[in-house]
Amino acid sequence: MGKRIGLVVNPTSGKNRGGALGIEVANRLRAHGHEVLELSDETAEAARDRAIGAIAQGIDVLAVAGGDGMVHLGVNLCADTKTPLAIIAAGTGNDIARGLGLPVHDPIAAADVVGSGIPREIDVVRHVDARGDVRWFAGVLGAGFDSLVNERANTWPWPKGRMRYNLAIARELPGFRAIPYAVTVDGVRHETAAMLVTVGNGQSYGGGMRVCPDASFDDGLLDVMVLHDISTLEFLKVFPTVFKGTHVRHPAVEILRGREVTLEAEGIVAYADGERFLPLPLTLEVVPAALTVMVPAVPGG
Repeated sequence: MGKRIGLVVNPTSGKNRGGALGIEVANRLRAHGHEVLELSDETAEAARDRAIGAIAQGIDVLAVAGGDGMVHLGVNLCADTKTPLAIIAAGTGNDIARGLGLPVHDPIAAADVVGSGIPREIDVVRHVDARGDVRWFAGVLGAGFDSLVNERANTWPWPKGRMRYNLAIARELPGFRAIPYAVTVDGVRHETAAMLVTVGNGQSYGGGMRVCPDASFDDGLLDVMVLHDISTLEFLKVFPTVFKGTHVRHPAVEILRGREVTLEAEGIVAYADGERFLPLPLTLEVVPAALTVMVPAVPGG
């Protein structure tokens, strides 16, 4: 039986491959008898509004094609609703898709997951501001050196992709000093000077940096990774080990776990799922099974 599938595509993701991949997926879904509603628009805000309308009208699945930024949009549309989210991974990082075992840059396999995959409930992380507005993320939130690098990189129109991030690291690192933090986990307050603090529902961010290597999408807990104050030279030594997750063996790395986390620091803007989130201070809580995602019917397939 065919499904009504809403599709939002970021055409510029994955070095402009997102648009082509979205078209391939839509064509395959239609060939298999599904109705595809094109919800993309000129701006993310307009696409969001169209998707909200489609969800209100009762689509069977909302599919987003792009990188982690598009996943972030989809999470905020589908969290705490009955509408499943399907992820068509077309970005450069794709950390959430990889963490869920989804196909990457494979339109045929992605379309099969959208149309005939199985639903999986996962935890997502919620922030509620003073006005009662809610924001969600699914993967990792970073608040420290990494977010300062993002803030700097986002002011540059060139170069694109990873090179811009690497150049921002080179500019930010020489003058960087450890940041005074207060990190409160399930009511227990920790005060420290740290290079960065991450909060993970998923394991990785930034295209494979496994900052919270033991985090799980469905354990009802957040993993908080604190990299305490170390020298610039030591930081450069530790940094490459994050891609294997072995940085957690370093004596300056501390892992905390809990259901609610409050981060406090001056002048830090947090990034979540690769997107600019909110300035600190902020309180985050894990909401178990608050999001349904479509995953392959056969693991790895």
